[in-house]
Amino acid sequence: MFHLQKATQVTSEDELVRLAELYSYPPRSSTDPDDGAPFVRANMVSSIDGAVTVDGRSGGLGGPGDKAVFRVLRGLADVVLVGAGTATTEGYGQPAPDDALAAVRRSLGQAPAPALALVSRSLSIPPDFEPVSHENTVVLTCSSAPADRRRALLDAGATLVDCGDDAVSTAAILEHCGVRGWSRVLCEGGPSLLGSLVAADAVDELCLTTSPHLVGGIAGRIAVTDEGAAVLRALHPASIMTDDDGFVFTRWVRDGRPSTR
Repeated sequence: MFHLQKATQVTSEDELVRLAELYSYPPRSSTDPDDGAPFVRANMVSSIDGAVTVDGRSGGLGGPGDKAVFRVLRGLADVVLVGAGTATTEGYGQPAPDDALAAVRRSLGQAPAPALALVSRSLSIPPDFEPVSHENTVVLTCSSAPADRRRALLDAGATLVDCGDDAVSTAAILEHCGVRGWSRVLCEGGPSLLGSLVAADAVDELCLTTSPHLVGGIAGRIAVTDEGAAVLRALHPASIMTDDDGFVFTRWVRDGRPSTR
């Protein structure tokens, strides 16, 4: 059990680097048959009773310590993988370089900031959504996506990649990440995208923030799937932290995978 102080005490460069060491991605093993596959980490937040949103957004569940962990996880990733609906609802911007973690990224041979990969089957993304036209953003979709929406996004400067025909394939997403050299993948949801990764047995690590609140209502879970039976995917706890505000931060790692870099 580790203790994380209030964010005013966690945002110093030394504390962020300490967190980066705790959350570092594992090394590649020369004996691992999946060595070339990206390592997929998910970062999610829920209330004590399992709600993932308040008034339709996850931001209401967060706190200062959660924001510090969120910052560090982005600072370690090659790409932020997120459902387009989540990105637009939560008001995403383009991931930017973080001076506090710049040296860590340089030591790993990473670009100054992670890329952004938006996943959308329907392409119902506003063409004026700011990250769409950025050179470090890619929209992962499927070839059956509506032609008019595809054209509108292309006209806005978006980079579109088809990862399947009638649906966006999880395997194709990860294959594209590998082609791009994005070996450290950070999935930030939403629940449907995470559910597809769980169904494909593609989640290597889950970083879960438990907000010290009860929500009730009809909010969903951190991972859902539209089709197919529920599955059991075994993970084991790699670390548990609390902070002065009552949040709990856990890291769950797939059995058989190393938990540190």
